[in-house]
Amino acid sequence: MARDIRALSAASEQIGHVFAHSHDLRPNDFRALVHVATAEAEGEPLTAGQLGTLAGVSPAAITYLVERMIESGHLERAVDPADRRRVKLHYTDQGMAVAADFFMPLAARMRAALSPLSESELEITHRAMLHMVTALRDFATELSAPPEA
Repeated sequence: MARDIRALSAASEQIGHVFAHSHDLRPNDFRALVHVATAEAEGEPLTAGQLGTLAGVSPAAITYLVERMIESGHLERAVDPADRRRVKLHYTDQGMAVAADFFMPLAARMRAALSPLSESELEITHRAMLHMVTALRDFATELSAPPEA
């Protein structure tokens, strides 16, 4: 499964590179958009600071990146209703439309690729993927933790 995950990641990165290039985005811009989209889909929109941590860039660099993404119409800032001092990043309707236009053919191919699988096979696969994502995130957290004294 690890080999399959690496192959999936490599193919996804290649497609992401094409998307970024076709929309005049830098590689970090695209990775940031993926982080924002993933967090939003999981119901936990990111702050710019959280995005900077995930992307592994400095606060100044993430500020510049976020400003570019806002100016290009991909992202917007919104006050967090749970804590009005905090500002979260969200995709704009325009940003979602651009992404949907590019990725809808891929979504159709993926639906077709999964169509032979039963509901129970898909559920098991989904559970396995969730566990793999958790393992990857936990490892990333360990890697970024400060060394113990």
